[in-house]
Amino acid sequence: MIQQNVPGSQQRNPDSAAAGNDHIVGILNNLIETLKDGQDGFRSAAEGIKSSELKTLFGTYAQQRAQLATELQSEVRRLGGDPEKTGTVAGAIHRGWIDLKAAVTGKDETAIIDECERGEDSAVKNYREALMKEDLPSEVRILIDRQFVTVKQTHDRIRDMKRAHHVKA
Repeated sequence: MIQQNVPGSQQRNPDSAAAGNDHIVGILNNLIETLKDGQDGFRSAAEGIKSSELKTLFGTYAQQRAQLATELQSEVRRLGGDPEKTGTVAGAIHRGWIDLKAAVTGKDETAIIDECERGEDSAVKNYREALMKEDLPSEVRILIDRQFVTVKQTHDRIRDMKRAHHVKA
């Protein structure tokens, strides 16, 4: 028996949609790792700093990063992918650097803020790279762009704190 291809009668492979989204899922998972790194980094910074004001601020930023990561994880699931749940090895090294620097410098605020800015530089870079991808579906681009505004605001506030601490030092 010969099968004929009748227009409009093609079977859709349910896995093909997920497979077609692998590239987008990869971009989102990279941002999830970035956010998890930031979450852990800000948590470490909050634990390692003496100022109650900065403890609160860094704790708030850790919660913010967790919320942003949850949004991206939901989007990955919607696209049929498996979302990242942890940060990266590079991020773990960065978090270790925060711990080491805080211990060595006696939990020096300026040193901790410097390390937070370094982590935020990486987050801004990763979001910019994601937004440069021309093949992002519009709903994904809107989500990433909205999150980028938040990440950039946090970066700029940390950068300004760094400058202020270096002027005082």
